Amino acid sequence: MNETLEKVTKTIVGYSDEISVRPGETISFMVNCEKGDSYDASVVRLIHGDTNPEGPGYKDEPIKSDIDGSYPGRRQEILAGSFVLVPDHPLLSNLGSFTVQAMIWPTMPKLGPQSLISRWDDKARCGFILGIDANGALCLVLGDGTGGVEEVSSGKPLVAREWYLAAASFDAETGEVRVYQDPMVGYGKTDDQAEVSRTVSVKLGEPTRPLLMGAHFVEMVDRRIRTGGNYNGKIDSPGLAGNVLDRLAMEQLLAGTLRGGLKSSVIARWDFTRDISTETVRDISSNRLDGETVNMPTRAMKGYNWTGRDMCWTKAPSEYGAIHFHDDDIYDSGWDVDFRLTVPETMKSGLYAAHLRTGDDEDYIPFVVRAPRGKATSKIAFLVPTASYMSYANERMPSHAPIAELLTGQLAVFYPHDIFLHEHPEYGASQYDVHFDGSGVSYSSRLRPILNMRPKYQSWLGGAGSSLWQFNADSHVTDWLEAKGYEYDCITDEDLHYEGVSVLEPYKVVLTGSHPEYWSLQMSDALEAYKALGGRFMYLGANGWYWRVAFHQTKPGVMEVRRGEDGIRAWAAEPGEYYHSFTGEYGGLWRRQGRPPQMIAGTGFSAQGFDISSYYRRKPDSNDPRAKFIFEGVDDEIIGDFGLIGGGAAGLELDRADRLLGTPPNALVLASSEDHTDIYLVVCDEILINYPSITGQQNELVRADMVFFETQAGGAVFSASSIAWAGSLSHNNYENNVSQITENVLKRFVDPKPF
Repeated sequence: MNETLEKVTKTIVGYSDEISVRPGETISFMVNCEKGDSYDASVVRLIHGDTNPEGPGYKDEPIKSDIDGSYPGRRQEILAGSFVLVPDHPLLSNLGSFTVQAMIWPTMPKLGPQSLISRWDDKARCGFILGIDANGALCLVLGDGTGGVEEVSSGKPLVAREWYLAAASFDAETGEVRVYQDPMVGYGKTDDQAEVSRTVSVKLGEPTRPLLMGAHFVEMVDRRIRTGGNYNGKIDSPGLAGNVLDRLAMEQLLAGTLRGGLKSSVIARWDFTRDISTETVRDISSNRLDGETVNMPTRAMKGYNWTGRDMCWTKAPSEYGAIHFHDDDIYDSGWDVDFRLTVPETMKSGLYAAHLRTGDDEDYIPFVVRAPRGKATSKIAFLVPTASYMSYANERMPSHAPIAELLTGQLAVFYPHDIFLHEHPEYGASQYDVHFDGSGVSYSSRLRPILNMRPKYQSWLGGAGSSLWQFNADSHVTDWLEAKGYEYDCITDEDLHYEGVSVLEPYKVVLTGSHPEYWSLQMSDALEAYKALGGRFMYLGANGWYWRVAFHQTKPGVMEVRRGEDGIRAWAAEPGEYYHSFTGEYGGLWRRQGRPPQMIAGTGFSAQGFDISSYYRRKPDSNDPRAKFIFEGVDDEIIGDFGLIGGGAAGLELDRADRLLGTPPNALVLASSEDHTDIYLVVCDEILINYPSITGQQNELVRADMVFFETQAGGAVFSASSIAWAGSLSHNNYENNVSQITENVLKRFVDPKPF
């Protein structure tokens, strides 16, 4: 990194163990100071995160708390890379002769040495590694712990993304090593099958280390394992025997039919088809040497024996016995706690952050404070779309996606957080990125610093002007509520997922952020139940309820998406891998599962573009007596031809009404946007056949529809249908038609009088 970049990159970052807390509950904060300097910490209530001088500017409110003060800085590192850990066991000691094997599907065999199955101590150079050598060929490494190390290679490079039986045996009496590299599919002019035998002089050392799959042991770092040789690719049906097996016995071990006896001694045969939705790795031998996954390698993946007869792993689990490991997987950063905050009873509900400062740098670690348990403090709830924040967490598209500048029609600007993430891939990627081996990122965790979930953050994707996306863009809503004097409580997507409709019931009206894109079944059901009870709902964004997600059933703070058939996708899931490993639910678009967004809010994703925003023009329905309250004090035909996001209220991503997709028949289309640039394109969900004229100046589907409808139980729904809508609220000191319409709706929705 040159001197210029060193001056602008991040020096302090942190994260918290919780995203949502109530008064009386405790939240822990973990901090990394790159230079090891001391830092100051305090708590602020976040009001407006946008630093654009054309708007109100950054706003927060300092909150006195017990964490206020100076703290010694220290470096804390993230140990990325997934693996399976099988604890040390007497059966793994004194192996003598052994056979180790697995079916493997390497994705980057020529990347460098990688470890498939190991019981190895890197410092002592002791034990064994079944792995891939520097030339991309299968190998067995043996070390005696006294300096003697031997490597026996197949000598033939593996072909990427092909299945192989990878096996090796060691005869302790004769010193003979055999390496078997057997491809499942043979290709012409491709020499990748090998059976190599060689006698070595080294004896097998006995490390007191766990057995790992997908990496090998290097050292302990506090309570964590630093690994080496992290593997990229799939492993299926690994096994270990305490003697030398012939080919027939290897096939029996692979099938799980080999038993102990005169000719064999099965130590373990791990079956990845068991307990797929958990971290547990089951040994189906009588020895029960169970293990666990670390750093969330991807499960419910097609195995070597996948036939395609069933596309869902729950219906054909025996064909989904593969785990996909990546050298950049991360779940929990695992840092030590630097300070804790017990939320005071006097701290009102809202968006907050631990504010860290050192030298010329700072960081904010956001969190939500909820109302006290069983006691709503307002009639209004702001639903903070934390699931969407998690999906976009640490996205690296400006530096990794070649089409980023084409999408926005402008050069991508690299900010300090972009540079830091480029230099620190171990901080994990977003679900819009691909792993180093090119496979899509299915899992995302909030238990790591998320540098784009910050106030003052600017995005490459946020259009001209403020250029905000997700968390910071949503602060336009909280700022407006504060400026207008409305009391409100905050709840998060995770609260809604785990607690259901009871989270929403105390409130007369629920407001969304600018982009509630990622929703679980539990969240969707809860919102529908709230509407059925007469709740009022204000959708102040666009591209909501688009992707179905699943949260892990036992591990906090991790979410899964499978980008199956259709949708705006940065990557596509492999055929047969469309179902969530956490729950077995079909992944992909809610629209493809019979729940289009139009059924929830009356409108759904129709077009996107990321240069400048446009305006709405009122439609005849805006004069309907049912909509009179919405336009009180608004005589303009043009709505929102101003704003911090692209200069207008209709921009970035746009939703439209469509009766065929579930817009209620009683819905009023009050206004529609128009005159979008040709950077705006109809979303691919709408395209059955590619054809010209799908851009903003040519296609009527490139629009946002402002919609209102009443529900059967006396409630109602209002949809702005544009991500840029909230960025127009503060224009002219909050006196404008976007603000007036939003306030008219909110006032009526708070009124208990039934619709």
